[in-house]
Amino acid sequence: MPDFSPWHDNSLTYSPPNSEPAPSRRISEDPEFHSLRRAQRRFGVRATLLSVGGFLLYALLSHSFPDLMNQRLAGNLTLGLALGLGQFVVMGVTAWCYVRYMRTRVDPLARGLASRLEQHEANSLRAAAPNGEAGQTFRPGSSRGFRTW
Repeated sequence: MPDFSPWHDNSLTYSPPNSEPAPSRRISEDPEFHSLRRAQRRFGVRATLLSVGGFLLYALLSHSFPDLMNQRLAGNLTLGLALGLGQFVVMGVTAWCYVRYMRTRVDPLARGLASRLEQHEANSLRAAAPNGEAGQTFRPGSSRGFRTW
């Protein structure tokens, strides 16, 4: 692992390992990180309730009202079969909504947090080696971080 990585001790901190003036601050304490997590959870709970609730409703209808579920709609297509195939549609729509939500709401927050972290790493490197004495140089995009979808 590179010497300039703030994660040399496996802790997610903003401060580099050898700088004593700046107090260590965990990334999980950042308000922007909390906003990111809240946005992910908010959609995840709704999507899970929709998907699991739809399947549970289908299973309960199949068990409680077999005559209703065996009614023919057209040819050999019954209401139960149509609702069962509808579960695939519900899952597809849920996955599409998830991708769209993450791209529009969560990814911009994640990119902002990543760029702030990279900027802080670059500033820490400059502060640690003011005369260019550091053995490694900072290359944007090469620092350890997380990738958004």
